[in-house]
Amino acid sequence: MKAWRARNAGLMVAVAAAATVLSLAPSAAAADPSSTTVEVVPSSAVTGQLVTLEATVTCSSDPSGGLGVTFFDGPDLLATAAVSADGHSSLTTGFTTTGTHTITAAYNGDDSCGASSDTTTVTVSQAPAPPADAPGCLLCGLIDFTVGDIHNEVNVNSHNVTGIRN
Repeated sequence: MKAWRARNAGLMVAVAAAATVLSLAPSAAAADPSSTTVEVVPSSAVTGQLVTLEATVTCSSDPSGGLGVTFFDGPDLLATAAVSADGHSSLTTGFTTTGTHTITAAYNGDDSCGASSDTTTVTVSQAPAPPADAPGCLLCGLIDFTVGDIHNEVNVNSHNVTGIRN
């Protein structure tokens, strides 16, 4: 019997330590349930256009602790953003590919609020090409200005900004 006790003493200590840790850890069941909604503003876009992904987390407790809301474009991670005390989280992003993008906002939960998620879509189309022979130009040429001791030059054509120097 002494040999059995000696061999299993370490095991009994490990089991007792694990039981103590488990009894001190907060229970996952203690977290209040949450729900998350997500929308894309605007709901359709062209390539390169910025859109805002807006998530709202509803929980009877303050959802602002923890790891925030993680936004995904299909399986691709976009970013994780903090959640305010009133449950709002947002991310501004753009898309380089056309088609329907499935956006998921996953609230990661914390000690007070359980995890939740929601999914929506945004349709992205190709941005139109600027006309090759646009008549007239409202703002063309070099804009040259100085503010304090900083000198700036911006070269503008009818379709885009072609160079900035200071």
